Amino acid sequence: MTTTKTKPRVTSLAPQFLVDDLARSITYYQKLGFTFGEPWDGFYAIGQLDGLELHLKEAPKNDDERRRRRANEHLDAAAGVEGIEAFYAQCTANGATIIKPLTTTPWGTKDFYVEDPDGYIVCFGGRPAAD
Repeated sequence: MTTTKTKPRVTSLAPQFLVDDLARSITYYQKLGFTFGEPWDGFYAIGQLDGLELHLKEAPKNDDERRRRRANEHLDAAAGVEGIEAFYAQCTANGATIIKPLTTTPWGTKDFYVEDPDGYIVCFGGRPAAD
């Protein structure tokens, strides 16, 4: 009998954000293009966008930690985006809270930061469109 070994491969990795108001957070992430099914027991929801997931859990968090992270531009998550300019335009048109506008980085990409209603900071970045 021949045995083939399959190399393990991580197929997804999703941040879990603790939020004060699950419905409010779902509404915010829908502005970024996420879709959600029904929340589980009213406290947990999974958003999906382009095959990726974001988990939201209504639970207490530390407000002092949130303020420190924001003051020092500590990211809670970072996402790569194809078509970064179009995605930025979509986010701004939909009313996302932009705390750092689309900017060219020293390494040649472009990125921007959004902040959700609970203070989580997510960076979206990608290669600029070819001119």
